[in-house]
Amino acid sequence: MTLDNIKEEIDRAGKIVILTHESPDGDAVGSSLAMYNALKQLNKQVDLIIPEYPETFNFLKGAEEIKKEGDTYYDLAIALDAADIKRLNGFAKYFEEAKVTINIDHHGSNKMFADYNFVNPDAPACCQILILVLEFLGVNITKEIGTCLLTGIITDTGGFKYAGTSKETFEFTSWLLSIGVNVSEVYRRVLEIRTKGNFALMRLAIDRLELLEQGKIAFTYITKEDEQKVQAKNGDHDGLVDIGRTIEGVEVSILLREADGFFKGSLRSNEYVNVSDVCMMFGGGGHMRAARMLNSSTTFRSKRKVNS
Repeated sequence: MTLDNIKEEIDRAGKIVILTHESPDGDAVGSSLAMYNALKQLNKQVDLIIPEYPETFNFLKGAEEIKKEGDTYYDLAIALDAADIKRLNGFAKYFEEAKVTINIDHHGSNKMFADYNFVNPDAPACCQILILVLEFLGVNITKEIGTCLLTGIITDTGGFKYAGTSKETFEFTSWLLSIGVNVSEVYRRVLEIRTKGNFALMRLAIDRLELLEQGKIAFTYITKEDEQKVQAKNGDHDGLVDIGRTIEGVEVSILLREADGFFKGSLRSNEYVNVSDVCMMFGGGGHMRAARMLNSSTTFRSKRKVNS
């Protein structure tokens, strides 16, 4: 059984590293910090490496201990909320060079790239899976760990409004509430508070938004120049792709964001389009209703006009 193997490898490991995908969202940061705090509770020597993440999540316990770089060798590497080793980007080396690897995820497009893979595509968030994993490991899920877990659940369910939200999601949330997690405060911090940079980029994205294919597709973009002009910080582009999805009649919302000479694409859909299949054609992936294209040779080069 995979959970037995995971527990065995964690028990025997000396040095452990936790990794997640590039451009991390609340589920990536929340699941990583939940695992980090859990392993510290188990008296394990552990590093959490996330080179850049949105300041929105600085309220989570252990955020100040996140590292930009790690050591040269680890006994065990744990990847969270990453469907493909490519999504670990520049710090995949820590995963590849570790003695043993574990992959815990909820994406249907997961490549099963670790020695031990615990993947549940039916779960709306990696953090929802992690509740079961931590309980199996014998971790005491404290209010602080629970807050990390709820951050991921609220983020990836869009505040419990996305189709993947399940009965179990509300049962887990109710249980987290019972141990002292402030659900309304986490919701406010994660979904309702906008940074000034995010607000400025949102205005630009709305001004440029176009409706295509008889209003079924909403398209917009932001450039590197835009981000520099508004002094945007890491994560300030989060949520911009959802603007188009809220328009009546729109099925697919597309956001292109310039990054290092390319445009990365984020897609969202409402009812019937599987945007994960579309993004997989461009080296990316994700969920049926939320996916992104990776920065690869197949993405759009920024020297092309994005509105052509």
